[in-house]
Amino acid sequence: MHGKRKTYHTGPLVALFCLIGPLLMLSACSPWERLVKAPADKQVLTLPQTGITDFDTLDPALAHDDASIRAVQMLYTGLVQYNDKMEIVPQLAQSWKQESDGVTWTFQLKKNLTFSNGKPLTSKDVAYSLERALKPETQSTVAPLYLDLLKDSDKLLAGTIDTLLDDSIKTPDDGTIVLIAKEPAAYFLDRLTLPSASVVNKELIDKYGAKFVDHLAEGAGAGPFVVSKYVRGQSITFVPNQHYYNTKPQLQKVVFSIYHSPEEAYNAYLKKSVDIAPLPFSRYTQDKGREDFHQVKQLWTNYYTMNYLAKPFQNIRIRQAFALALDKKAIADQIWQGSVIPTNHIIPEGMPGYNPDLLGPDGTQNLSGNAQKAKELLQQGLKEEQLSRLEPVTLSYATGNKQLEQEAQEIVKQWQSVLNVTVKAEGLDYNTLLDRITATTHNSQGLQIWGLSWVGEYASPQNWLTYQFGTKAFNNNMNYGVTPQQKELQQKLAQADKESNPESRMQTYKQAEQQLVNDVAWIPMEQFTSTFLRTPYIVGMPDTPSGIIPPDSWSNIYRVEPA
Repeated sequence: MHGKRKTYHTGPLVALFCLIGPLLMLSACSPWERLVKAPADKQVLTLPQTGITDFDTLDPALAHDDASIRAVQMLYTGLVQYNDKMEIVPQLAQSWKQESDGVTWTFQLKKNLTFSNGKPLTSKDVAYSLERALKPETQSTVAPLYLDLLKDSDKLLAGTIDTLLDDSIKTPDDGTIVLIAKEPAAYFLDRLTLPSASVVNKELIDKYGAKFVDHLAEGAGAGPFVVSKYVRGQSITFVPNQHYYNTKPQLQKVVFSIYHSPEEAYNAYLKKSVDIAPLPFSRYTQDKGREDFHQVKQLWTNYYTMNYLAKPFQNIRIRQAFALALDKKAIADQIWQGSVIPTNHIIPEGMPGYNPDLLGPDGTQNLSGNAQKAKELLQQGLKEEQLSRLEPVTLSYATGNKQLEQEAQEIVKQWQSVLNVTVKAEGLDYNTLLDRITATTHNSQGLQIWGLSWVGEYASPQNWLTYQFGTKAFNNNMNYGVTPQQKELQQKLAQADKESNPESRMQTYKQAEQQLVNDVAWIPMEQFTSTFLRTPYIVGMPDTPSGIIPPDSWSNIYRVEPA
């Protein structure tokens, strides 16, 4: 599965930590304005959802796009979830234990759990939901990716077995569920934070089938909210789940309103129709000085990579020359106007395992390139390959985004200026680019260099390292793993994925990332940020690099008003 390049990060849900007691001063409102908590009937939050015509689905087993995932996570929860620090915390589970065999995980549920209709939620509901997400008839495109660690899930998907119950999913009693993985995986819990692992009400699905999403008010999930009104193509209104198992939300109404573009949502914000608005790129320079402006680093890296099987990029010195010829800082400042963060990192800041001491291929943390070193490396590489000069090479990139197109042209210009090489920029439709990238796997005649992005799916370094560069990784289209040293690194990544000691695991990941950067597995360019405006009258929203509000964080969010 490929991460997507996007023009804007729509619907940012991020934080303001300026509340000090029930009375406060917020300069973003007006100087010395005294604010108090608004009464219950004014505890309303309106959030725009942009770039869609409607929510694709409200079934957690099917949710794959940003807007649907945000809506689904209002209504459903699973065994575990990330908190606002990207740490795994209990949700429906009270506790869990990884058994000594490394593959058996035993979860104890919280006492007296119910769905939003007040009916009991037991381990059997958890088991049903996990199996339902994986069954072929559900037709989920995400569960086979994220729940594939469950033993025999492949057989269930293939239809060679009928059930995982009493196989890899066991319910010894109503308060205990046992999950058996196909192999030891330290990131097993991270996968369970995703919507496809959410618990749904079997009774509702038995009654309505796939149309249960039209009857969500009858108790579909156990999340912090329930649907009170859904006007297709316009908005969804959520109200607190009165049976929520943890502290209930203070907001009495949350409205997800649909806007076709960031510009439309931005104008709605200026009219005070919504409380948050993504900032159109055209407004970034003018609005970044506003007191209601926010910029939050996301788990999102833009990068370029090279086909290790295609000449001349099988040569490490030539790859390093291309990496060091780029002035990432200038590109971030001039093309992106500071709306992104130039980086040498594969694992972005905000992720567990982020390494602040990581160095670029030249052994420094410089982000402005190293032209002299790049020239030297190119000459060394040409000599090793017995070449007098490089043949023209092609950089492929996705069209449809002005900044990305300008970036590709600037990269070509810098390579030609520093390395004196001929580079052709090839703009492709995004889906065509993905098809060409997939066809490059194990193919020396495939693409030579291409640009893409990876948006983290869960907060484990495994999703950024093994999932991209591992021996059998679907995303290893650059064909990393050619040399004995690269194969050894892949083995270390596989071992780290199984390592139960967090410190040892993170240390291995950091060492692996450094080698991957030295090898130029990617040329990381920039970490994307979410830029938006938010009213100062909503307080307590957590700034998360995932852009998602954790279920229990809703209890900290409320509206204030002038006293």
